[in-house]
Amino acid sequence: MESEIGRWLSSLEMPQYVSAFEENDITLLDLPDLTDADLKDLGVASMGHRKAILRASSSATNPQDGFAEHAVELKATATASKLAVSSVADNPIHRPGSAERRQLTVMFADLVGSTELAGVLDPEDMREAITLYQECVTKHVNAIEGNVAKYMGDGVLCYFGWPQAHEDDPERAARAALNIISDLESAFASNGDRMEARIGIATGLVVVGDLIGEGASQEEAVIGETPNLAARLQGVAEPGQVVVSDTTRHLLSHSIEVKHLGQRDLKGISRPVDVYVVQGEHDASTIAGANLSTSSAPLVGRETELSLLMDRWSNAVEGEGQVFVLSGEAGIGKSQISAAFVNNLEGQPHRILQFQCSPYYANTTFYPVIGYIERSAGFSRHDANVTKLDKLETLLQTVFDDTASVVALFAAMLSLPLDRYPAIGLEPLKQREKTIDAFVDFLAGQSKQSPLLFLFEDLHWCDASTLDMLEAAVQRVENLPVFLLITHRPEFESPWQSFGHVTQYNLNRLPKRHSLSIVDGVTKGKKLPRQIVDQILEKTDGIPLFVEELTRTVLDAGFLVENDGAYILEGPLPPFAVPSSLQDSLMAKLDRLSPLKDVAQTGASIGREFSFELLAFVSPQTNQDLQNSLQELVQNELISVRGTPPDSIYTFKHALVQDAAYSSLLKSRRQQLHAKIANALTEQFATQVELQPELAAQHFSAAGLVGDAVPLWLSAGLIAISKSANEEAIHHLTNGLNCLAATVECH
Repeated sequence: MESEIGRWLSSLEMPQYVSAFEENDITLLDLPDLTDADLKDLGVASMGHRKAILRASSSATNPQDGFAEHAVELKATATASKLAVSSVADNPIHRPGSAERRQLTVMFADLVGSTELAGVLDPEDMREAITLYQECVTKHVNAIEGNVAKYMGDGVLCYFGWPQAHEDDPERAARAALNIISDLESAFASNGDRMEARIGIATGLVVVGDLIGEGASQEEAVIGETPNLAARLQGVAEPGQVVVSDTTRHLLSHSIEVKHLGQRDLKGISRPVDVYVVQGEHDASTIAGANLSTSSAPLVGRETELSLLMDRWSNAVEGEGQVFVLSGEAGIGKSQISAAFVNNLEGQPHRILQFQCSPYYANTTFYPVIGYIERSAGFSRHDANVTKLDKLETLLQTVFDDTASVVALFAAMLSLPLDRYPAIGLEPLKQREKTIDAFVDFLAGQSKQSPLLFLFEDLHWCDASTLDMLEAAVQRVENLPVFLLITHRPEFESPWQSFGHVTQYNLNRLPKRHSLSIVDGVTKGKKLPRQIVDQILEKTDGIPLFVEELTRTVLDAGFLVENDGAYILEGPLPPFAVPSSLQDSLMAKLDRLSPLKDVAQTGASIGREFSFELLAFVSPQTNQDLQNSLQELVQNELISVRGTPPDSIYTFKHALVQDAAYSSLLKSRRQQLHAKIANALTEQFATQVELQPELAAQHFSAAGLVGDAVPLWLSAGLIAISKSANEEAIHHLTNGLNCLAATVECH
């Protein structure tokens, strides 16, 4: 199969250079960086050819090849299938002013079949085809808050996770890719034409954010293996396929179905790569069970919550309907508790009605309700509309004696044709009210058959219409054998706290003993070194998901060996990396406060805890601006505060958020900040440095100013010896010796 760079060179009528480009691992992503000297090294001796290649390389809007088909048919189809696209200019996003290190999901989409008839199609018709394709990609990437970074001939490069991270960027990329494939297929299906794409997706660490050029040509440079891997995976894909890397596959939720294609050797990648093809979304019935818990670890330390849930369930079974609203931050264990509660009901007569909100459909009317009905009626994605209507009627007949008055309402909600029913004849607002009433009647009717567990998850992503339906249900269940369990994050404020049959419960973080139990569960009882356990507990702050994921990351890192039922540390303990499964979620917290991120990053460089006084010496902001920024970080629950400026002390609420903020800084920027912090400590806080010289020593060391660090490490060691703190003394003196060795190497 001809490579993408081969197709590109062939479109320029320069196929003689394909071998040289491929042998030197040049991809479409490398084209903008090529120079005249580079082309000479590649054997392009002709100056005219070099000029032509450089001109084509820099063109982002005038692709040289495209999708070829009959011009008349293309014009008609393109006009009929015009795809709406939101301009980036219409949705401004704050972009960081400097480069950052961060996890990024890169999607590379390439149009199939663009070379064969490129010489046949009129250039204007070719432009229309390429425009249609680019609009399709842009539409679906923008719709899910990705970033179209560059058009490259018939290829499109997209980023998910920059400039705005989301906790599920790999899944957003996969969904956008599936929508692109589907949209291209349906846009041309009516007259038998085909427009297909190949898409590759990879996730990994990059440096992103350097701005190159000005105005319309401005783009973001991304440095790292990830973009090249995405381009290579695109080359592996068949027409109409989405292929993802192993890392991306690990970060996808249960709702995305993938198939392992085995390992492949890819050009420019030093190791064999596990390759997966995305086959689509799982059926709704499959997703429902999987969503009950996102963690594989057993539930620990939630006996009180489970006991309270079972008590309220007993009341509901007796006909005293209950609503239990479970609130907590991401990773705190809401889904685990829901799953454990469901397991506790085994053997008791009951039915479960599950409703799942989604960030992708937060503005889609009645999305959780529609999903529930489709599962309950047994809809298949391949069912014809007439079959779906038959199944819907059968479902409603289990509750309603006369379905004629409600089937049309439900069918309209599901966007099914109403040919076999008379027109509803209501204005939209009245029809919406009638639909809500009919659905609540349907729920109430089912409770006559057996007690109901009405499970409603992730209410913070709920659309307004479903929320109105839920409010009607909350009021209705008080005298029914119904237990309504609702979960949400703290940003949602429950409007039902004053209701007598509603229990509002806020989940707290776990104490250390329970976090230790989670660690033991992940290691299957094999003991970890004490210093590693201490770091896990310190960084995860009692959040079960964080404990589980960081422990898994430690086990997979390769610095532990198993010996006699325990793990032994080989060599010095390296710094803990933020788990890739949490990286996007943690960065999303920071990106939502982009204008304040510099303050958070500077504070993170000082430590988990930092004073306003020290931060003010390091930050370029005025004291008033700095106070305002810190107050916003407090209000957004990124940090907590004790005291008032200038005597206030700030603490990152999560150690892993501090790590994410710090690790997003370039190494050069970290060194600059550590140098500023060290100098501020020695010049402005001399008394503190005299008592605790290790504070300044560690910043001088991190800044690379090892000559300044050596005497401070020595002082810290001597102070520790005077207090018989031998372990601390060894630590300080060892650091000093390492710095001393570094100074000797420099000279």
